[in-house]
Amino acid sequence: MNQKMFCYQCQETAGCKGCTVSGVCGKKPEVAAMQDLLVYVTKGLSAITTALRAQGDEVSPEINHLITLNLFTTITNANFDQESIEARIRATLDLRAQLAARLSDASALPEAARWDGAGNWAEKAATVGVLSTEDEDIRSLRELITYGLKGLSAYSKHANALLQDDGEVDAFLQRALAATLDDSLTVYQLVALALETGKYGVSGMALLDKANTGAYGNPEITKVNIGVGKNPGILVSGHDLRDLEMLLEQTQGTGVDVYTHSEMLPAHYYPAFKKYPNFVGNYGNAWWKQKEEFESFNGPILMTTNCIVPPKDSYKDRLYTTGAAGFPGCTHIPGEIGQQKDFSALIEHAKKCAPPTQLETGEIVGGFAHAQVLALADQVVEAVKSGAIRKFVVMAGCDGRAKSREYYTEFAQKLPKDAVILTAGCAKYKYNKLPLGDIGGIPRVLDAGQCNDSYSLAVIALKLKEVFGLEDINDLPIVYNIAWYEQKAVIVLLALLYLGIKNIHLGPTLPAFLSPNVAKVLVENFGIAGIGTVEEDLALFFGEHA
Repeated sequence: MNQKMFCYQCQETAGCKGCTVSGVCGKKPEVAAMQDLLVYVTKGLSAITTALRAQGDEVSPEINHLITLNLFTTITNANFDQESIEARIRATLDLRAQLAARLSDASALPEAARWDGAGNWAEKAATVGVLSTEDEDIRSLRELITYGLKGLSAYSKHANALLQDDGEVDAFLQRALAATLDDSLTVYQLVALALETGKYGVSGMALLDKANTGAYGNPEITKVNIGVGKNPGILVSGHDLRDLEMLLEQTQGTGVDVYTHSEMLPAHYYPAFKKYPNFVGNYGNAWWKQKEEFESFNGPILMTTNCIVPPKDSYKDRLYTTGAAGFPGCTHIPGEIGQQKDFSALIEHAKKCAPPTQLETGEIVGGFAHAQVLALADQVVEAVKSGAIRKFVVMAGCDGRAKSREYYTEFAQKLPKDAVILTAGCAKYKYNKLPLGDIGGIPRVLDAGQCNDSYSLAVIALKLKEVFGLEDINDLPIVYNIAWYEQKAVIVLLALLYLGIKNIHLGPTLPAFLSPNVAKVLVENFGIAGIGTVEEDLALFFGEHA
């Protein structure tokens, strides 16, 4: 059969094998092709920047930012706009030509660094996509690394937006991206590179943590309103806190309220955002419910990053994008790093809209990032030592549409009453509104924040290892039952593996891009496993009498 496309970078990929006709995410074959081509030319550019560094030349932050944004643009559910992707390909080809001229010796450059953009782009894309690597195991490892780098690019981009850069992270990202073109690398070398990707994933998340807390303070325990007010509103989804800050500044005194959605919920935990009186609360749930929730919100929606579901006509004219996000027919708000974005169009639009339709009432509690949890360390340690807390269960990661993800709700409901959930990312929406109670005042769901705040969970684990005087982090009373969806979860997984954490359970399915042999390496060396039934997994984690 003649495939129209091939993509298997997310958990929802068709049949857990690959999307070949159209993306389950809504991505059309033409867009998939241009994303493949953008990744290809970005790898070529990275080969040139890596060669420039090797000859002692500097690579500017602006070049690093372009490469980072290129990768971010191709993450699942980020950008469906073919024209904007093609514009990025042209910009990359132009920059690549300029930089290649600075090389003292360009003879060793791969074809991806030399292709000049001539010919039919769709035909070219068909020859450079995922399946262009014939060896299944090499392909698997190349994609594992590439998807990890896509996740790393997302975290770097958010740090860059707050004027924080890490040159070592950028240099590694580009070196590793270029290495996926190197046919001389063996399976063993690529496995090592995947773990090194995890190492820089830790560095990238630490950079973003520093950027966020430096700009907005350390997250603190916060009750977040999930009801609505009487004013018209703007709903902000995605992950970029700088975009939210600019919007809040521009909505002061306008009579327009601002709400968070999905992964933007943790913005409420930062002290700096609490000064805005029109920052009302969180509206709705995880990203995949947006078709119904965006319709009932009534006002404009700003997508700052990925997690776009192709919109209904009923609200498409109210959907705005910015940064790496894009959708054809929706207004895109421009603005480069360090520039002030103009959100006046959203504000004027909101003024003409009805207030949000109420979905629910009440509050949810979050703000348990590493600084807050470590401030409660004595209380937590005492609860563990006394037996009040038997185990922590890390249930970080992503939510999604699949019915199989109801497993995570049932798992949370059936957890022993002396177990505490540590979470980050939108996976929390499977259980963060359940009445799970607390243990001696410690809530049984400790939400650290966005998916990048999985870094906080690693910091907490390392601190507990130190407090309990343990040699091995795996001796802690912590088990890992993580849901994944897209490429940011891949870099989190690689980061956890780099930190030495073993026996991670990953679901609802294992990634389709793991070949049987690569999966075997992960199982044998790191104890990676899929999920079973709720009862089987509870018995495994807690014993027969969980």
